[in-house]
Amino acid sequence: MHWSDRFLASTEAGPGGCWQWTGYLMPNGYARISVDGERQYAHRVAYEAFVAPIPAGLVIDHLCRNRGCVNPDHLDAVTQRVNVLRGESHAAARARQVACIRGHRFDHANTYRATNGTRKCRRCRANARSRARSRQGVTCAAA
Repeated sequence: MHWSDRFLASTEAGPGGCWQWTGYLMPNGYARISVDGERQYAHRVAYEAFVAPIPAGLVIDHLCRNRGCVNPDHLDAVTQRVNVLRGESHAAARARQVACIRGHRFDHANTYRATNGTRKCRRCRANARSRARSRQGVTCAAA
């Protein structure tokens, strides 16, 4: 049986218009298919078969957030950064933040990068340093 026949036979209609993969799913939820003896991600095969070749340096993002979906209408070729930022991970949520936890905007003037690469608020840092200096100037009256 040709891989394209196996591909179509391994899909079924799912919620939201997804083409749910009924073949092998990896533990992380991604679909796999063997094409010409080589194991490949089924969503990448679907994109190349129904849309276009995947441009160098791009990955395929599931717009539906369903890793087992192979509907080419739900797939988008994007950079790895865009793929991560569209996701639901902690890193993606932090990257989408527009302000610190106290509501100060993350803009060019108010933001710096910590040594670990995370964004930090200059205003909050200045306030914390001011409080620390205030505490250092206080002397104990009990003697």
